[in-house]
Amino acid sequence: MDTALLDRSPLQQYLDALHAGLKDCTAGDVASYRPELLRADPDWFGIAIATVDGHVYQVGDTQQTFSIQSISKAFVYGLALEDNGIDSMATKVDVEPSGEAFNSISLRPDTGRPLNPMINAGAIATASMVEGDNPDAKLQRILTAFARYTGHPLKVDEQVYRSEKETGHRNRAIAHLLRGFGILNDPPEGILDSLSSRVTSCSARRNPW
Repeated sequence: MDTALLDRSPLQQYLDALHAGLKDCTAGDVASYRPELLRADPDWFGIAIATVDGHVYQVGDTQQTFSIQSISKAFVYGLALEDNGIDSMATKVDVEPSGEAFNSISLRPDTGRPLNPMINAGAIATASMVEGDNPDAKLQRILTAFARYTGHPLKVDEQVYRSEKETGHRNRAIAHLLRGFGILNDPPEGILDSLSSRVTSCSARRNPW
């Protein structure tokens, strides 16, 4: 669609007005659970909507790269579902709401299954179930899938990755619990070091269509 037509569309006008009305909001804080995330500029603010027919509407800082963090969980779970099927996935990760923090140790007391794939425990288990002979191969498959979804390659932000690796002690504890219950078939350090931390550290931006 012609750019001028997109600019005149009601949806674009709505996004422009929404951005203008919210851009001066200063409530909340920059994420602090990883040191490197504190470097994010709180003034970054962009909105982008892609319609099912491929039109992209955007306003603000939509070309700014950012670490995708927990955004990755939904897509990695979908990829693991594709590889394993729903019945096999259900033996390792439940799909019930936890009502707890993203980094809570929410495991079924009888089976050790994480309550859902959107908390860290579930995401670690899910990432381990992506097809691949080793964590690096699994990571490459995830990055290839992400490139299909976004229309361009994503890269690992090494500074965010190192920050995740150096401070992710709680995730290590969760991974070892998962290994103890038999949820993880591979050594926890390999899953966390080569896979989980790097997936959440991927930098993304909207495709400049």
